[in-house]
Amino acid sequence: MTVEERIEAADRRKIEGNEYFKEKKFEEAMQQYEMAIAYMGDDFMFQLFGKYRDMALAVKNPCHLNMAACLIKLKRFDEAIAQCTIVLSEDENNVKALFRRGKARAELGQTESAREDFLKAKKYAPGDKEIQRELRLLAEHDKAVYLKQKELYKGLFGPRPEPKPKASNFLLLVWRWLASLIGYLVKLFKPKNE
Repeated sequence: MTVEERIEAADRRKIEGNEYFKEKKFEEAMQQYEMAIAYMGDDFMFQLFGKYRDMALAVKNPCHLNMAACLIKLKRFDEAIAQCTIVLSEDENNVKALFRRGKARAELGQTESAREDFLKAKKYAPGDKEIQRELRLLAEHDKAVYLKQKELYKGLFGPRPEPKPKASNFLLLVWRWLASLIGYLVKLFKPKNE
């Protein structure tokens, strides 16, 4: 197979995968994307330069991103992160890869990493509504976690002790005075043994 034929075959698989994706057949779509990526194996990519490498990446990277989209739909977030990271190793500013990796990380509770991905994606696509929405959702999540922790730790050390009323302090003083007076009187009137 020539380079062009290989790229065309991979592109056909990608298009078939896209059709399955539209039908919500995510497993079947992933099989097509995997076959397309197989046409673009590391040995093949290593040999490509210039326009041929660009042509191959124009098919390969969308397949990885589409795989990530399928994996997110199937709630296989770690695998989705791996697919996006492959694309980012070739193109560190790929907005779709940053967005999808951020989405997968957010689903795993990795909010700081997700925020970094979304902020970097926003830098290259400042008007993107989906990125802004995800950042807003993260902020709401952080606020909810903060309020929950605040409520949880509020009673951890117990309520502050209230100062005792001064009347009870006065009563205590009177009892102590009486006790010491009685002690003194007992000593005073105690018969002395000589």
